[in-house]
Amino acid sequence: MLSERQMEILNLARAQRRVSVDELAEKFSVTSQTIRRELNDLCQRQMLQRVHGGAVMLSGIENVSYDSRRVLAPDAKRRIGVKAASLIPGNCALFINIGTTTEQVAHALTNHVGLVAITNNINVANILRPAHGIEVIIAGGVVRRSDGGIVGEATVDFINQFKVDYAVIGASAIDPDGTILDYDYREVWVSQAIMRNARQVILVADAMKFRRSAPMRIAHFSQINVFVTDEELPQPLARIAAESGVQVEIAAD
Repeated sequence: MLSERQMEILNLARAQRRVSVDELAEKFSVTSQTIRRELNDLCQRQMLQRVHGGAVMLSGIENVSYDSRRVLAPDAKRRIGVKAASLIPGNCALFINIGTTTEQVAHALTNHVGLVAITNNINVANILRPAHGIEVIIAGGVVRRSDGGIVGEATVDFINQFKVDYAVIGASAIDPDGTILDYDYREVWVSQAIMRNARQVILVADAMKFRRSAPMRIAHFSQINVFVTDEELPQPLARIAAESGVQVEIAAD
């Protein structure tokens, strides 16, 4: 798990795009050596990229590792999961796709009854498997070693066999113009198939995603039905939500 100081360093890096050793040492009243150790640890976890004199946010072409994503904003993701699960009734069918936030939705669904959950996420399948009120169906395809996601054309063909009530999807980034983004084109294909084959699409993403970038387009914000997040939306996204009739749910403390 990250220390409180490391989380603060990450928040500063997201806000400023770059942090320096000297500024951080002064802010936290510690030595430069201590800050360098903190930055080196964050870079080894693929959360930041080391540069001379400090560190910067990672480029928008490669995702943070799965283990690192799991410890980013864990409380926000838990609250988002609980809020999203509260919007899903019992006795329905749903898709749940890849992501550390969608996994929190799965945790919050374990007491539901009468669910049929179709997923391309091995972690979600393992979370839901012990739940007596939930039938779990797992997609076929290529298992991505990094995070247990199942992706590819075979996965898309599998998803296309279903028509469900709800889809719970995640994203790696959300642009101010409403573009929902990810890193792996194979995962994007699956997410798009999931959206096509669901009557209601619930996007779950913490506010960090407003400040990130990724190269692959999943969809536009106007194509979802509900957005569950942990902070108020930036003004451009709030305007798109209002104009498109997207229901916004804030998972408050």
